[in-house]
Amino acid sequence: MTKAQNEVYTKQPAAEGIQTVNPCRKVVGLVPAPEMSAEMAEKVIDQLPELLANYVDDRLSWEVQLIVDPLIGAAEVSTYIIGSILEYKRHQQWDYAICITDLPIFKDGRFVIAETSTVHGVAMISLPAFGITAIRRRLNEAILQLVNELHHGSSEEDRTRQEQRTQQSDKVHESLRGKGARQLLGRHLYEKLFPIRRVTRSGEGESFDVRFIADSWINGNLRILAGMVRANRPWTIFPAFKRVIAVAFATGAYGLVFPTLWQLSANYGRPRLVLLMGVAMVSMIAWIIIAHTLWEPIKNARSPRLVRLYNTVTVLTLSAGVVFYYVILLGLFCFTVLVFIPANMLEEQLGQAASLLDYTALAWLATSVATIAGALGAGLEDEETVRNATYGYRQRRRNQEADKR
Repeated sequence: MTKAQNEVYTKQPAAEGIQTVNPCRKVVGLVPAPEMSAEMAEKVIDQLPELLANYVDDRLSWEVQLIVDPLIGAAEVSTYIIGSILEYKRHQQWDYAICITDLPIFKDGRFVIAETSTVHGVAMISLPAFGITAIRRRLNEAILQLVNELHHGSSEEDRTRQEQRTQQSDKVHESLRGKGARQLLGRHLYEKLFPIRRVTRSGEGESFDVRFIADSWINGNLRILAGMVRANRPWTIFPAFKRVIAVAFATGAYGLVFPTLWQLSANYGRPRLVLLMGVAMVSMIAWIIIAHTLWEPIKNARSPRLVRLYNTVTVLTLSAGVVFYYVILLGLFCFTVLVFIPANMLEEQLGQAASLLDYTALAWLATSVATIAGALGAGLEDEETVRNATYGYRQRRRNQEADKR
């Protein structure tokens, strides 16, 4: 289910799902950026009311509302985002508001995973900082952790009470491995390998006062790169390669008619074949970036570090798409040489008995040559799809939408 911009989607618990001690109600608002952030938020919203009662405060009835807004994905500094979240919180009369952005947030030499402002009752989650796996579960846990921060504040007594209630409850969700209201993150194998640190920041006025950060430089960079590549959804760009595959396959198939490729494949060793494959893939990636103006200029950029990060993620995203393209093309050529090249003709050219390795080497060489000679001259079928798989282009588009509004 995809929500239109500014449409409010409300989720309340079923009447029998939560036993409340009193009729008090708390409303939590989620404001995700479009695309991946919105998709993830929509996947977790159905479970949140019951989970909030179990993990945060079972004396209250919880309601969750969702509004998708590109403004949340347009600002590149978290302090700019808080104003938009506060506006939504006041207008919708939410008790707490949580922004889910697909932007990387970098502060004080560390990548930020999440932040809360207990004074204003708002929080922010940087989805790419979760990495590449189990995003749905981590988003669930992060939302519960942040609502805990906003709801309980510094009250250890309330946290202890709710943790005891959670451990006694038979409603703890199977997908969550946290134990209660005190600390939901940092207990799993992934968080032990890539630790998350909670930092309390006091006396900063309008800024966030509790911050969760990646605890090491390597940890943060690995998380962000993997998470941003996933947010780019490289699998969505493959349909744009249909024309390229057709042109490359036609070029390679024509080359297989002549015995030159047969002889070359017999004389090329594996290192040369690997080198040729690398040259073909790098050429393809460079051509896509140049042809579709995907490289973000660093000169005059407000945040050179962020632009360099965008460019790195663009290269990694396209690399994933090109590797998939190359594997498909290699499979097609393997089938072609096995079916259409008789063994006796190949043996005559090679001067030796033809083995499966000889056929594989021929298909491998044909794939690389076809990529360089044929595919680089073809245009991608859907330029908008390829551009939309890069952060810089999406940010410019969202900024344009924000300007119009």
